[in-house]
Amino acid sequence: MPEKRTTRKRGKSVDPVIPDKLYFRIGEVAGLCKLPAYVLRFWETEFSQLKPVKSSTGQRMYRQVDVETVIRIKNLLYDQGFTIAGARQYLKEESKPSQRQSGLPFPPKRSAEGLKKVRQGLQEILGILSAPKKARRR
Repeated sequence: MPEKRTTRKRGKSVDPVIPDKLYFRIGEVAGLCKLPAYVLRFWETEFSQLKPVKSSTGQRMYRQVDVETVIRIKNLLYDQGFTIAGARQYLKEESKPSQRQSGLPFPPKRSAEGLKKVRQGLQEILGILSAPKKARRR
């Protein structure tokens, strides 16, 4: 018997249980996510992360990761109030490996003045470390 994933609460809605199988047709995904099929087709044009494969007959075949992406997009748009452009940007930033390691959803904004201060501070530290040992002690 196929294993089923558990549901989790996120925001206002409850994530659907995704059956453990390789591919889902668009109608199945629409039913699982409680969305019309035309919304899924539209999201494919708006989100590069959502690219279901097509069968030899042209039927869209969603993988588990695609279904999870649909759920994530739905959560961003419907529960968290993102615009399509905002959700697109959020998902792009979220998928960057360097951003995932730092734990930040977006990189911090850098200004020329801020970078000058950082550089000056690093030069001061280098000066302290380069000074003779006797000069460092107080």
